[in-house]
Amino acid sequence: MARYVALLRGINVGGVRVGMSDLRDEFGRLGFADVRSVLATGNVVFDAGDDAAPSQLRAVIEPALGQRFGYEAFVFVHIVDQVAAVTAAYPFDESDGVHAYVVFVADTAVLDELLGVDIDGDVESVARGDGVVYWSVPREQTLTSAFGKVLGKSRYKATTTNRNLRTLRKILA
Repeated sequence: MARYVALLRGINVGGVRVGMSDLRDEFGRLGFADVRSVLATGNVVFDAGDDAAPSQLRAVIEPALGQRFGYEAFVFVHIVDQVAAVTAAYPFDESDGVHAYVVFVADTAVLDELLGVDIDGDVESVARGDGVVYWSVPREQTLTSAFGKVLGKSRYKATTTNRNLRTLRKILA
């Protein structure tokens, strides 16, 4: 069995409420083992067959969650080791007053597009990682910074989700 992380976008915000015990039950119903949810923001760690590709798992999980919980589910599935590697590779200094984010991107064209956003380097920083964009932005400017405004566009909700480093470390613990 291989260990995976599923990062769900858009649950327990904007009126979409999903209980973590219900979420764990659904993953178990889908045949996954040793299911654990982390925080109430849509982070699930689970075991699946060694030959399961993350894209295959996503294709199973998204429609099941959408059907059970009645919302358009967007799920980003990664092998735990990949999440650990991108977390460890975060390139910016972590400091008080600054959010340290990893934006997981499911489409290379979108990754390239996001890296082309014209940002104010005195306010925020972005850098490319392995299937991710690393983003550092002052607290209270996440939604108002140039990158934050672009990332918040609805056209990216099927291809991106972000987590702060604290959350990723909790997922990996």
